Amino acid sequence: MRNARRRGAILAGACLIFFLALAICAPVRAQTVSLDDLLSAVVHVKTTINPDGRSVANLGRTRDGTGIVIDDEGLVLTIGYLMVEAQSAEVITNDGRAVPANVVGYDHESGFGLLRAIMPLKVRPLALGRSTEVKEKDPVVIIGHGGRGRVARAEVVSRRAFAGGWEYLLDDAIYTWPPYPEWSGAALIDRSGKLVGVGSLILKDASGQGDGPGNMFVPIDRLAPIMADLIADGRAAGPAKPWLGVVTQELGGRLVVAAVSPDGPAAKAGIRHGDIIEKIGSAAPKDMEDFYRKIWAQGAAGVTIPLDVRRADESRHFEVQSMNRLDHLRLKSTY
Repeated sequence: MRNARRRGAILAGACLIFFLALAICAPVRAQTVSLDDLLSAVVHVKTTINPDGRSVANLGRTRDGTGIVIDDEGLVLTIGYLMVEAQSAEVITNDGRAVPANVVGYDHESGFGLLRAIMPLKVRPLALGRSTEVKEKDPVVIIGHGGRGRVARAEVVSRRAFAGGWEYLLDDAIYTWPPYPEWSGAALIDRSGKLVGVGSLILKDASGQGDGPGNMFVPIDRLAPIMADLIADGRAAGPAKPWLGVVTQELGGRLVVAAVSPDGPAAKAGIRHGDIIEKIGSAAPKDMEDFYRKIWAQGAAGVTIPLDVRRADESRHFEVQSMNRLDHLRLKSTY
């Protein structure tokens, strides 16, 4: 508790210094950054999802969160689960202007999604920083849609891999404390006023050391290598990673199948809820992260994954014909 109070005091000072720096620099660098510019670039995103979408059961048909304007033509970056399988989208600026938006592209590997307002939003786009330069203990600011009341101070408490049970892995995620309640698509801003991450999740253990809850952000450096492809084709170019359609959990040192995507590769092969993953080929996965890496090492999407599971004290072998996850989704994009 004492450490939390001390950390809170440090963050309060860091946040004050951050905004004082913006205020002092704004007259000199009026063409570069100001607090109002930062806030206006962070917008409200609302989407309505294809009623037949694969993600509706878990994420719902209507979704809303935050987006970040990143160019002068209304390109909006957000977290992908807000817009995947969307049939319509709307962007609302902080002054209340609602503008329809087209779906541009979605990338499962990073978790990023792009929308484009049908007309310029007339706000200064947020400059992209370099997430590789973000270190543990750095003071940062989190901004969600809604203006000054959605600005919060935070501290980077960890840079480490994140493995999500839905076949998702980030090598160098950004973890922050204290928890920000409206995390979906929120902007993570560094001391220079640049975007370094996009909000994805709230977690029980942000630091990895049992110090309490916080948020996970997708590093902005994951955007540059795929942005041109997303704008041109709606998805990243090149071979996709193999996808099985399983949700896994680590329980008691074992990797357990918590859910199977209907009509997905694992379901078609016969994998069931409750199966315990024992081997991929001849190798036993150490944990969820290792499980993904061993699958992806087999080849590109379409490769057959040899999978051994334990079911009711019996070992069973399955050959799972993998696929590109995007081909399983019911995308009705307008790119």
